[in-house]
Amino acid sequence: MEQASAISDLSSAIREQVIELVSSGITILPGIVFALIVLLLTRTIANLVRRGSRKVANRTLKSLSLQSLLVQTSYAAALVAGVLLACVFAFPDLAPGDLIGLLGLGSVAIGFAFQDIFKNFLSGILLLLQEPFSLGDQIIVDSYEGTVEEIALRSTQIRTYQGELVVVPNSIVFTSPVQVMTGRPNRRTDLAIGVDYNTPLPHAVRTLTEAARSIEEIAPNPAIEVDITGFGDSSIDMVVRYWTRSDQASVRRLKTQMMLALKQACDEADINIPYPIRTVYHFDQEKYSDNARVENDNGRSQTYSAEEADNAHSQS
Repeated sequence: MEQASAISDLSSAIREQVIELVSSGITILPGIVFALIVLLLTRTIANLVRRGSRKVANRTLKSLSLQSLLVQTSYAAALVAGVLLACVFAFPDLAPGDLIGLLGLGSVAIGFAFQDIFKNFLSGILLLLQEPFSLGDQIIVDSYEGTVEEIALRSTQIRTYQGELVVVPNSIVFTSPVQVMTGRPNRRTDLAIGVDYNTPLPHAVRTLTEAARSIEEIAPNPAIEVDITGFGDSSIDMVVRYWTRSDQASVRRLKTQMMLALKQACDEADINIPYPIRTVYHFDQEKYSDNARVENDNGRSQTYSAEEADNAHSQS
């Protein structure tokens, strides 16, 4: 009897627990359904917020980087707000203070687990605020060179001149030296050229300067400079310095035109652009050998050093 009573009490307790779980599940089911609906709508609402913030940014901000920052932070804030609202619907007993405390504890744990991601995120915000470069600028960073297509919160996208897309983490961009090639309207190009040693140097400088000035797209200010830089192995080294627009397409195109103009001017002025020359001297190896054989008075040959051989010949 006692065993049957114990089994009955156990089954009753299990039944009560199951009924309690089912009732609590039925109680929180509407909240979970609403939370799922909120999560499904969050993405759509975030996209609408992003579109609206982009319109506002285009009207109020002139900087493309600040416009991008406003759009991305608005989108991220809308997503976070949607997730928090879904938590409130799913867990009605969760007070706002509990949410704040949960975010505080969770941020510490998540910060340690995803420190690289947050480092890129913070670097992206600082890049967008400080604006060391803007969208459309041509930069060199970490051995990559190209045009900046997008500055996101996590990474910066660079389109190389070969058409390849390079995604560089913002932490690398923020901590590495960045060379902004289009930071100013114009930039200088140094083009090396060599002339023959028989060329009158004032005549060469004058000829190269006039040839460089003949290209219309070369900036007149600062003025074109032709410098003599040194005595090379087979030529007198010179450098033509001129200024063009800073974009890579203009620099490359005008460099080709400059080389054509300099070559034509040198041909017309009878100025030779030499190629490397090596002079080779041939000599009698037996005569200039370190050891030479000289016959003595007895008709026998004997080996001497070069200096001793010369003395032996002089004495004979």
